[in-house]
Amino acid sequence: MRLLHTSDWHLGRAFHRVNMLGAQAEFIAHLVTTARERGVDAVVVSGDVYDRAVPPLAAVELFDDALHRLADLGVPTVMISGNHDSARRLGVGAGLIGRAGIHLKTEPSACGTPVVLADQHGDVAFYGLPYLEPALVKDEFGVDKPAHETVLAAAMERVRADLAARPPGTRSVVLAHAFVTGGEPSDSERDITVGGVASVPAGIFDGVDYTALGHLHGSQTITERVRYSGSPLPYSFSEADHRKTMWLVDLGADGSLEAERIDCPVPRALARVRGRLDDLLADPELARHEEAWVEATLTDPVRPADPMARLSERFPHTLSLAFDPERAPEEPDTSYARRLAGRSEEQIAEDFVAHVRGAGPDPHEQTVLRDAFDAVRADEAVREVAR
Repeated sequence: MRLLHTSDWHLGRAFHRVNMLGAQAEFIAHLVTTARERGVDAVVVSGDVYDRAVPPLAAVELFDDALHRLADLGVPTVMISGNHDSARRLGVGAGLIGRAGIHLKTEPSACGTPVVLADQHGDVAFYGLPYLEPALVKDEFGVDKPAHETVLAAAMERVRADLAARPPGTRSVVLAHAFVTGGEPSDSERDITVGGVASVPAGIFDGVDYTALGHLHGSQTITERVRYSGSPLPYSFSEADHRKTMWLVDLGADGSLEAERIDCPVPRALARVRGRLDDLLADPELARHEEAWVEATLTDPVRPADPMARLSERFPHTLSLAFDPERAPEEPDTSYARRLAGRSEEQIAEDFVAHVRGAGPDPHEQTVLRDAFDAVRADEAVREVAR
């Protein structure tokens, strides 16, 4: 069976104020063309279809167009909801839409109930594990500690139990939206840390022929059978070096697997440039970036006049401008942004405690802070569903 694995469309999302809807529509057209021309038997979409719980109308219309085109093509499609989606909204009408071959798997309680497709070698069971917010699904899965690993492990127990009851030789595909250990994040994914832990081990998915992951925006191979497709478009300059692709996966009769990366359309290249303003404007090596979307970091000791206007004369698609002045070795790095770079909200809170008290939080206080951030995240998830 030939699968086309994609995820993280983030329909409705902009890139530094640039409307990406046209590029997203171009990607959808490319996906449909690839499915037709490469003889795809099933499309899997591993979450974050939309960029937010209540997407703009134009994004909903594009999603509707994608569903119609895939249904018209006659290619079965399995989708799950991600942490950016409202699972309940995305799943509205799932039963009716399923009759057209578009299977929306958004209910945590249905993790062990697969979509079963068949080829000449027998059945392939597709299990959809939507994003599982631990605090909201712990009762469904009967876990004492709400953590990513515990709820995903419980969901996979249901998958394995169902698979064990099926005829021998039934092949299996799991769609999941999670941060798996070994994956490389970018700046454009929403933090899903719970209890101080964001990632889960790849071994959770052992025993499955293929795990189609979503959440991380870079295409990655965690193991031969556990892969991220990545987002089809860039959503931060940290993705400047990404090759945006989908996975074309051939699942053999015996569960053997071959995978090929299919490139996605590139609306415009990304470039990150750094240096003094006059140097950036004169460097001939940067000519290749003149038509790219540009993130510029200026290192001038004194902020130059009209930097964006001057940069835009050479790089008309400059979208982001930052300042990181050169300093003498003995000068302290006083940039607030630099001090916060790469630190989680919990770490910033701990730094604040250390600043006002002279000592950081003890283990008990760290637990209190962690629980507070987890409670806020769970409350935000509930509010998004209730909107």
